[in-house]
Amino acid sequence: METLKKYLPDVLVVLLFAVISFAYFFPADLDGRILYRHDSSAGRGAGQETAEYHERTGKVSRWTNATFSGMPTYQTAPSYQSVSVLNQAVKAYHLWLPENVWYVFAYLLGFYILLRAFDFRQSLAALGAIVWAFSSYFFIIIAAGHIWKVMALAYLPPMIAGIVLAYRGKYLWGFIVTAIFAAFEVDANHVQMTYYYLFIILFMMIAYLVEAVRTKRMAHFMKATGVCAAGALIGILLNISNLYHTWQYAQESMRGKSELVKKNAANQTNSGLDRDYITQWSYGVGETWTLLVPNTKGGASVPLAANAKAMEKADPNFMQIYQQLGQYWGEQPGTSGPVYVGAFVLMLFILGLFIVKGPMKWALLAATVLSILLSWGRNFMPFTDFFLDYIPMYSKFRTVASILVIAEFTIPLLAMMALKKIVDEPDLLTKKVKFVYVSFGLTAGIALLFALMPTLFFSDFISSSELEAMKSIPADYLPALQSNLRSVRESIFTADCWRSFWLITIGTLFLFLYRFKKLKAVYMVGAIAVLCLIDMWQVNKRYLNDGMFVEKSVREQAQPMTQTDRQILQDKALDYRVLNLASNTFNENETSYYHKSIGGYHAAKLRRYQELIDAYISPEMQKTMSAIAKAGGDMTKVNGDSIFPVLNMLNAKYFIVPLQGEQTVPIRNPYVYGNAWFVDKIAYVDNANAELDKLGMLDLRHEAVADARFRSQLGEAKVQDSTSIVRLTAYEPNQLTYDVRSATGGIVVFSEIFYPEWTATVDGKAAELGRVNYVLRALQVDKGHHTVVLTFDPKSVKQTETVAYLSYGVLLLVVLLAVFYKKKRPHPPPPPPSPKKIKEGRPHPQPLPEEGGE
Repeated sequence: METLKKYLPDVLVVLLFAVISFAYFFPADLDGRILYRHDSSAGRGAGQETAEYHERTGKVSRWTNATFSGMPTYQTAPSYQSVSVLNQAVKAYHLWLPENVWYVFAYLLGFYILLRAFDFRQSLAALGAIVWAFSSYFFIIIAAGHIWKVMALAYLPPMIAGIVLAYRGKYLWGFIVTAIFAAFEVDANHVQMTYYYLFIILFMMIAYLVEAVRTKRMAHFMKATGVCAAGALIGILLNISNLYHTWQYAQESMRGKSELVKKNAANQTNSGLDRDYITQWSYGVGETWTLLVPNTKGGASVPLAANAKAMEKADPNFMQIYQQLGQYWGEQPGTSGPVYVGAFVLMLFILGLFIVKGPMKWALLAATVLSILLSWGRNFMPFTDFFLDYIPMYSKFRTVASILVIAEFTIPLLAMMALKKIVDEPDLLTKKVKFVYVSFGLTAGIALLFALMPTLFFSDFISSSELEAMKSIPADYLPALQSNLRSVRESIFTADCWRSFWLITIGTLFLFLYRFKKLKAVYMVGAIAVLCLIDMWQVNKRYLNDGMFVEKSVREQAQPMTQTDRQILQDKALDYRVLNLASNTFNENETSYYHKSIGGYHAAKLRRYQELIDAYISPEMQKTMSAIAKAGGDMTKVNGDSIFPVLNMLNAKYFIVPLQGEQTVPIRNPYVYGNAWFVDKIAYVDNANAELDKLGMLDLRHEAVADARFRSQLGEAKVQDSTSIVRLTAYEPNQLTYDVRSATGGIVVFSEIFYPEWTATVDGKAAELGRVNYVLRALQVDKGHHTVVLTFDPKSVKQTETVAYLSYGVLLLVVLLAVFYKKKRPHPPPPPPSPKKIKEGRPHPQPLPEEGGE
């Protein structure tokens, strides 16, 4: 009974979180409607081939030929038996709530666990969970379908809670909580978000170190650090299969270092990603004010005409242009919405800088400043360059603006520490009221100045790219358009400035009502919770609302098959590729649903394939379109051997060509080389640059080029005759079987992408594969008639799975030890009240109750 009484408030808070999560998605959650966004549909197309293979055989393929001519599934569809237990635990943690609902619930519960670890009362912890979970970016990524990112962000606060418990001396539970949520976090499979939060953990550990030095408790610090490291290690080892193969794939992907020495070497980082690519999405310096005023730059990149309120100021003569112009006027290429942490939350954060004491405050401030500076990316390049060049792994991630997730964590946390101090020390507002005024001035005051004098602080409401595009508009028409556009956007901005001003004013009023004993602490906390929830709920509904939901059947139904698809699928050959010239070829996976595509969509495709795209595939695509159009679709009039030889070696048997009225037509490529062929010559070169350059100089139907390090595997080519034949006889995504005949033997080139873990056998005997033509597999085969089998079945999967299962055993033993320890530990009587507190009393008549004990 005592245990129930102790934890009942926590249970009620968890139920409240479930209600809030259901309420946000009402009525879509009750109607059974779902979100279905580009990233979700893209993943579906990319995974269709391996899904069909699993359904047909019950086995998992670690390779797919559906995208980018072939790639591992380590990042597109990671699947390891060892994580099945972990996945069940994750579902239990979410209380088996419906899709979308559990995303918000996991946000709320995770930060609540963190604040409870910091010894917050239930009501304050619940308020903190709300203000963190409803930060705008977290809902924007739900709308975008970035579900792995959602999961990663949801599990990071409870993982940090384990660290907090350890440093508070609760070593056993610190270990368990760290291990469990580190396992959840790694399983979420979004390395970038995990990496960013490591900065928070680093700053927090420094704060604990400073405190340990001050209090001369270094032994405790070392013990807690060891506990955290051990817990994190177990969490990592439970996911070792995924982690190891992600790391291995990263070396071969765009996130690994390129072997090419580029002309503009200064733009290239150690990771292989270009600085321009990494910083393409950089938050503007002025755009940072979205933390306070969400529409500082207009919000999302949606049609300006969609904003009915703003259109009240619009000149009807420009409505057609406003249908094309976006509501967002910042300098990013586009955005789904701003990073907004709540106006009053930001005010509490500023107040916390004055009233919260100790090294943890400075750690949170340092992390906040760091994330803001790094989010500026190309707008603060010297600082960004330092991190790209000298901070391990930082250069492996793009979209630097997303590092603001750090500020979205530290700002609410310090804000809640400030509110906790106000509640715990009721006379603090009286003693330090000047800091409330200062904090009000630095937030509400600035919002008021922005509302009254927007043009004084923001030079223009039209982006540089828009100004450039408007140069094509007639000069006599342009001034009136720009003037009206500025007026419309200015109204969008100032409306949100007034909104933030009044929110902070109301929140500050609650603080003063508490100070003057007109409001009990528990009611003040409740009022602030309602205020912040309404504030952030309204902003989030701009970017994730009921109108975005569709019937569940939309996702469950098969990708619509076009007449073009049907015509291509009449070709029953075992393996060939399709190049879709009627789409954004390298930004879609719809083609991959029915075909093995030359293109695809993934943020970390194989590095060499991307380099081949840049050097040959993209130029050949342009030449191909031009040649097909000039020939009226008659491929006999197209010199395919000279116009698109790289596409031929990739077995691009069909081109999908656009027609008028958004229609398409398939055109068969008669010049394609097929599944595999013997070459008469091979040229060995010394480096990647030479290999890529040489590729454009050869007759690829008869010649090949390879790096000299593959000479021992491939040997020399031999001139072939008409009797040399290579025929594909069996196809699975992870195993290809060929019938090979040659009177002389020699080098066989396969139209398949080379990757280190592919193996080969010739008549059942192991043989070594080599890489030719920059990306393809090749094999030396003796003369005669042979059966060649290429297989992708990495032995490393079995090895890492064994390690993962052993780690489960260790974690289970520790959990059992914790249960045993808790049962055996005697319960000491409650300590008597402090004489000092009895004598002094509490100056405020309504302190917040303990709500079940801490």
